[in-house]
Amino acid sequence: MIWDKRGGSISSYAGGAALAALLGGFGLIADEVSEGETMKIDQSVLLALRTPGDTSDPIGPAWVEEAARDITALGSFSVLTILITVVVLHLFLIGRTRTAWFLTVSVIGGTLLSSGLKSLYDRPRPDLTGVARVFTTSFPSGHATVSAVVYLTLGALLSEMAESRGQKILYLGSAVLLTVMVGLSRIYLGVHYPTDVLAGWSIGSGWALACAMLAHLYRQRIAAKA
Repeated sequence: MIWDKRGGSISSYAGGAALAALLGGFGLIADEVSEGETMKIDQSVLLALRTPGDTSDPIGPAWVEEAARDITALGSFSVLTILITVVVLHLFLIGRTRTAWFLTVSVIGGTLLSSGLKSLYDRPRPDLTGVARVFTTSFPSGHATVSAVVYLTLGALLSEMAESRGQKILYLGSAVLLTVMVGLSRIYLGVHYPTDVLAGWSIGSGWALACAMLAHLYRQRIAAKA
């Protein structure tokens, strides 16, 4: 950890700047979407990923579409719930009670945030048929938002326990890769506009970062009292 002359952590300042950038990015995208400024480019990207003359069929061989469906499931409510439940139970069993509650609150809070934003913006889904079944509105992408919350939070927790720099890179890199792949699969399958996914990444990553920063401040306070 590097400290400046005023006793503040430079990494904390960097985290604050990153959080501001993520939230600002979400606000900018949301503003443009609300005004309809992004629709032309959103539709252009989706159509570029469709078979000419058949908007229900993504480009590429059938196995690519099947792979995209498999990847997109990694950001589904069912898969993420199973994953988080197993991890939380494991944390309770090994005595990491505070970490277990932190993870639980972080994920539930991020999920509620995603649902609230969807209700607030109430953006219709892309007008493509036969691609995948959907049950909620479009903005921001719930898969992109919640997968960012879950995978980035888990990556941060694992990296904190890592014993080497290589392990930290592996955990955080894997978390970022999974988050990106889930978001891209939503665009490829045509169930979300690109701006839905960008906004989901921004707000989901921002939420995960905010939770990590709060946890860090809490640990600092506990250490100071010890």
